[in-house]
Amino acid sequence: MDTPSAGLIVTIILLGLVVLTAFKGIRTVPQGYNWTVERFGAFTRVLHPGLNFVIPFIDAIGHKVNVQEIVLDIPEQAVITRDNANVSVDGIVYYRVMDPEKSAYQVQNLTQALSALAMTNIRAIIGEMDLDSALSSRDKINSHLLSALDGATDPWGVKVTRVEIRKIEPPANLVVAMNTQMMAERERRATVMRAQGDREAAVMRAEGAKAAQILEAEGRLEAASRDAEARERLAEAEARATQVVAAAARDGGTAALNYFISERYIQAFGQLAGNPASKLVVVPVEASALAGGITGALEIFRAGTGTPPPPRPTPPAPRSVPNT
Repeated sequence: MDTPSAGLIVTIILLGLVVLTAFKGIRTVPQGYNWTVERFGAFTRVLHPGLNFVIPFIDAIGHKVNVQEIVLDIPEQAVITRDNANVSVDGIVYYRVMDPEKSAYQVQNLTQALSALAMTNIRAIIGEMDLDSALSSRDKINSHLLSALDGATDPWGVKVTRVEIRKIEPPANLVVAMNTQMMAERERRATVMRAQGDREAAVMRAEGAKAAQILEAEGRLEAASRDAEARERLAEAEARATQVVAAAARDGGTAALNYFISERYIQAFGQLAGNPASKLVVVPVEASALAGGITGALEIFRAGTGTPPPPRPTPPAPRSVPNT
């Protein structure tokens, strides 16, 4: 009875050792991580996500390396610019482990080393710039930091994907001075813009006045041209009328000449009487001359229509006064 019981116990112990050994040889690596395997303290291989097998009691897990993109917060630090201005700067570094072996065995503390390296490069890059350039050139600073950190961390098996400077803050007194300067600059620009607007408005008004004067001059020129043309036509008409009258005078047309002179006389008298500025008009008129003109006009009319002149009235006979 004792011998079979001892054998059963040994069998159970052996089965337990087998199960324990199998359990120790199975490793499940989660997604986003790589594990390093060490055999007697020396690196042998890398375990990737999933189910992996190792030699129990001989192989051991050395480091569990996160291969996802990691965000590293760079602590705030004081930096002196090239023009001796003190500014507070902090930032963020995004990196990813590309080689788990190097990141585990080439640097002791990857996060601390990367943070110190970033702070050193921030001081070096901003120290070569003046304050205005540092405040306005964050993209340039980010680009220089990315290039410097990516090159320096390559032996560690790390890829720096992005660097962002979050804050560049001058001292409070310097901020007040900068705000005052900015307000003065804005006021100066506003003054310049107002002056430019006034100048442009003055130019536009001058151009408008010039255009109006040009149009007015063109209108006067056109009116003068029309007046000259009218006077020319009137002169031509008067010349033709004078020629007709002169021809009539040569042919013995005394009546026509008298009619022409009387017509001009009546027209001049009508214009003088119709002038609103004339309150009283005294014109010496010779009745015989005017009557002669009218008589000439009647003779011309009868000559044109063929109407015989009326007989002249016979004067009354003289009465005899009887002697008493």
